[in-house]
Amino acid sequence: VNDIACAGGESLFFLDYIACGKNEPDKIATIVSGVAEGCKMSGAALIGGETAEMPGFYPIDEYDLAGFAVGIVDRKDLITGETVKAGDTLLGIASSGIHSNGYSLVRQVFSMTREALDTYYESLGKTLGETLLTPTKIYVNALKSLKTGNIKVKACSHITGGGFYENIPRMLSDGMHAVVHKNSYDIPPIFSMLSTDGAIDEQMMYNTYNMGIGMIVAVDSQDADKAVRLLLAAGETVYTIGEIKAGEKGVTIC
Repeated sequence: VNDIACAGGESLFFLDYIACGKNEPDKIATIVSGVAEGCKMSGAALIGGETAEMPGFYPIDEYDLAGFAVGIVDRKDLITGETVKAGDTLLGIASSGIHSNGYSLVRQVFSMTREALDTYYESLGKTLGETLLTPTKIYVNALKSLKTGNIKVKACSHITGGGFYENIPRMLSDGMHAVVHKNSYDIPPIFSMLSTDGAIDEQMMYNTYNMGIGMIVAVDSQDADKAVRLLLAAGETVYTIGEIKAGEKGVTIC
């Protein structure tokens, strides 16, 4: 649904697929309730799905969850990045944490024992396990607030797998270069822990994680202040994190 909103679309419906070694109704119901909550937040209908019990293929206590959303947008309302120009402002909307990418590396860095996950950290304000399980923020209403506020979103980047370096260039047209100022916002402590405990260099961190920014929008510099007010009114934490310059298509983090 974030990807659909990022393209200027509206989510219509969602379907899920759960495969497990043993169908435990209470566990399945808990999983589906989380999916349903996400659908409510995004205005998408949960219209069905599939639950496959596959003993021998999956261990009894493991499961696989997948899903997809379908949305709609008028061609004239598509966010394509074609109108981005030098001088446009980049606004970053805060993430709720690690979101849904980079967990293979997380499991290498942190011990996945009950003791480790239940350890409380003052810097996090909660246990490591609670921090890692913080749900992904859904940005549907945030982007809708810009549209209803008559803000022209020229380009939009959902910071998922590939972090800043792989996602931001996708929102740019040829000849446009994004400059992001890494000190323009507060990076959540979990990313500092990952970097320190895993000895992960800065380049890799920005190429794997959202680093505290889940969605980036490019707007005309004259619209930036109004856009910030609309996003704040929608309950988001938002930062002015950079600007567009003329140059080779790509991103510089400085």
